[in-house]
Amino acid sequence: MVVLQAIVPIFGLIMLGYLLGWRRWLADEAAAGLASITFKLFMPAILFAGIARADLSVGMSPMLLLAYFGPVLAVFAVVSLLVHHRLGRAAPLGLTAAYSNNVLVGIPLVTTLLGAESLVYVFAILVFHSLILFSLQSFYTAFGSGERVRPVALLKNLANPLIIGLLLGALLNVSGLGLPGAIWRIVDWLAQAALPCALIVLGISLSRYRLRPSTGSLALTLVKLGLFPLLVWWASAWLPGLDQAARSVLVLLAACPTGVNVLAFVKQPEDTRAVSSTVFLSTVLAAISLPLWMLLMAA
Repeated sequence: MVVLQAIVPIFGLIMLGYLLGWRRWLADEAAAGLASITFKLFMPAILFAGIARADLSVGMSPMLLLAYFGPVLAVFAVVSLLVHHRLGRAAPLGLTAAYSNNVLVGIPLVTTLLGAESLVYVFAILVFHSLILFSLQSFYTAFGSGERVRPVALLKNLANPLIIGLLLGALLNVSGLGLPGAIWRIVDWLAQAALPCALIVLGISLSRYRLRPSTGSLALTLVKLGLFPLLVWWASAWLPGLDQAARSVLVLLAACPTGVNVLAFVKQPEDTRAVSSTVFLSTVLAAISLPLWMLLMAA
């Protein structure tokens, strides 16, 4: 019952967004505006508030980061090498298999299932998640295609509003300073709008893609929803110092579907089908696989 209470609201809002996009009940300009304010204001607000109030001594554990990013790097490297060997060029398919939708799906999932106190582990991962994977993909694309590495493009990863929200929250936390109650109330109001708007935006985004499954997209989805969380489950059990709450958060984050941000790294038309289909398919199948991972972690 707890699993259903966590899953149904998340995927219910995604389906609502899909319906809005599919039926064109929300104009393209309105959908673009909703997405813009969600990712430039609402989501940074929830990340800022969360990490500013979190106990960083609990979340910023080297073992925690190693248990998650060790498998991340392994999946990214192995899939990228296999795909590069087959295609003879750089492609964002390793990123597709390793990049989780930890903000849109992970935050509401962990909040509902494990409680707001467990979000400190989510924030610890989010601080490095996009920065590491997007930088890796940028380097790989540059070297794999013979292009010149552009520092400006790498620095844009740091200019992401979500990362800025996390960094500002971390600075406020470490400084020991406080904000006036009225400012915190504004931040909290903005944060309350973040998750429902983000999930609806995700659904709208999915309505623009068509599910065209192929062997490649199915294989990537199986790696993303099966192999990747399995590696995190094994690593978090093997490494010392991680309690059950931390392990559960890490596995659930790894089991989240592929994030839509991966599409920004698609440069070849033939990669569009594989990446968009994996984003779509992994989001749909996560409604089945996530409850199974939850039950495994609760056992």
